[in-house]
Parts: sequence; structure tokens; C-alpha cells
Amino acid sequence: MKKLFKALLAVLLVLVLAVGGLFGFLTATEYKPAPVESLAFFDVPENPAPILQPGQSLRLLTWNVGYAGLGAESDFFMDGGENSMAADRDTVVRYLSGIAAQIMLGDYDLVLLQEVDRDSKRSYGIDEAPFLSIGQAVHALNYSCPFVPIPVPPIGRVHSGLMTTSEYQMASAVRVALPCPFHWPLSTANLKRCLLVTRLPIQGSDRELVLVNLHLEAYDDGAGKLAQTEQLMGLLEEEYRKGNFVIAGGDFNQSFPGSLERYPIQNPEIWMPGLLEEDALPEGFSWVYDTAVPSCRLLNEPYDAHSTQHYVIDGFLVSPNVTVSAVETLDLGFENSDHNPVCMSIELA
Repeated sequence: MKKLFKALLAVLLVLVLAVGGLFGFLTATEYKPAPVESLAFFDVPENPAPILQPGQSLRLLTWNVGYAGLGAESDFFMDGGENSMAADRDTVVRYLSGIAAQIMLGDYDLVLLQEVDRDSKRSYGIDEAPFLSIGQAVHALNYSCPFVPIPVPPIGRVHSGLMTTSEYQMASAVRVALPCPFHWPLSTANLKRCLLVTRLPIQGSDRELVLVNLHLEAYDDGAGKLAQTEQLMGLLEEEYRKGNFVIAGGDFNQSFPGSLERYPIQNPEIWMPGLLEEDALPEGFSWVYDTAVPSCRLLNEPYDAHSTQHYVIDGFLVSPNVTVSAVETLDLGFENSDHNPVCMSIELA
């Protein structure tokens, strides 16, 4: 009996040391970005990109590409599925090729992407950013961890984030940290959400186009999304008061007004997005989105057009001096990502 007790005690001690060592490692290596960080561009064209002109018409795309690992055959453990990474490297390459082809064929001027992996186990170490650039590009980390210990098998190494790419000259880019709703120890291996803010000069003017790429909180109790949305609104309002044109786009992880009537929640026990409200907008700003086609689907199972839960959580937010002529969610059947891309045509008034 004493030998059994000693053996159990030894096993317990090993487990305690292992867990303690893991938390110590994650604490020591936790990604802790500054409130604001300047970012360097990559894929800068040899010849200078054209500068925006007053009254310029532009085509924009926003797309959460799901790290090229969440196509139609996929599910995800946080949504009630089983998996935490793509089935294999060939699957990632296939999804990535489909995403890149859609971007290149769309003749977009500005593209805002979310969940672009640079070096992650879940996407087999592929640097996805160069494949998705249409010109000058910049990437901002919002998830950087040497080892995410969940589920079984674990996600492992993740380096991923937001990417903005442009056919027009971008003068500067910064990473603006958003409030994180998670505390130690959850914070050590969790996302550190941010805004990717780029500035595009306008010929013959001291005004700028301020472009904000975003991916707000998903798996919090709701308070995180609200705090992050409040900070976003403050930044947009401040830039508009300076006389700038302001566009925010991305994955809000919140349902756009009126979209739940078209895509009602089938099961309140599953993941549910927050709600965007009209009265949350700065004065004169407008939501820009399309409810004709869902922008996102639940990942509790491989995609089934008839049974899978749909959402409209991706779109844009524009200042009063931006004239919107069209918006469309492209129906790609969630073939290469759990999100459909949203396209918007605008003019700088």
C-alpha cells in the first residue's frame, strides 16, 4: 500500500511540475505588444504605387480567410467541432490557392484580411502573407504564442494576424492594441486583438484616407467586444474630426442590424455573436453590409448549406464623407474559408 501511495504521489508531483513548467514557459514568452507600434511594409513595388486622387473611386474587399485551414470540409473545436488545424498541408495549399485566386481576379484596390498566418503549426508553417498581397502590404500580429496547449492534440505554435494590402501608396501603418478581456493564465496563450491602421495620402491635399482593419473578440462573455468596439468608435471619430476619410472593415464578431431576422439563431446553446447597434455609431457614420448572402458560418460541422448556422458579422463602417455606391457579400459557398468575402465600392467625396 505504501508503494502504491508513493507511486501515485510521484505521478502527481510530475504532473504538477509539468503544468507549472508549462505555465512558467507561457508566462515568460507571453506576447505583450505596446499600445501603439509602428509597422514595416513588405511587398513594396519597385516602382512607386500611385497616390490617391481627390474624388477617387475605389473597390475594397474584407475577408477573414480562416488561416487557409477552415474550408467547407472543416470544423473547429471552439464552435462545437473536433479539429484545431487543417487536415494536412495539401489542404492548406488548396484553400490558400483558392483565396489568392479570388483576390487577384477581383481587381480590388484595397484588401483587408484577417487570420493570415505567418508561421503556425495549424497551417503547417506556411507564410501565407506573400501569396495574398496585391501590392504594398503590411501585417499586424494579433495572435503570437510559441505553444497553445489546447485542445488534444494541441494547436501548438501560432503567429497570425491582420493584413492590409493596397494598389495605392500607403504612407504609414501602426498596430493599435485593443483591450484584452482575458487575465492570467488564460491571457498567456490567447489572442491580443488590435486594429491595423494604415494611412493613404491624397494628392494635393493634407487629408488622408485612414483605413482600419479589425478582427474583434469572439469567445469572451461580451464585455471584451463592447470595450473593443468603443475604442474603435473613438479612433474613427477622432480621425474624421481631423478632416480625414475613414473606413473600418473586417470581422466584427457581432451581427449587423437586421441580419438575425434573415439568419435566426437555430440553437441558443451554440456560439452566438454579439449585436451591433445603430446608436453605437459616431454621428454621421454608417454600417455597410449585405444580408443577401451570409458572411460567416458556424464551424460545429463540415459545411452543409441547409443545416449549418449562418451569420452576417463581416462588413464595413464609413465616415460621412465616404460615398458608398455598392456592397456585396460574395457567395463562395465557404469553399476555402468559414467566411465569405465582402466587397464595397466607394468614392472619396
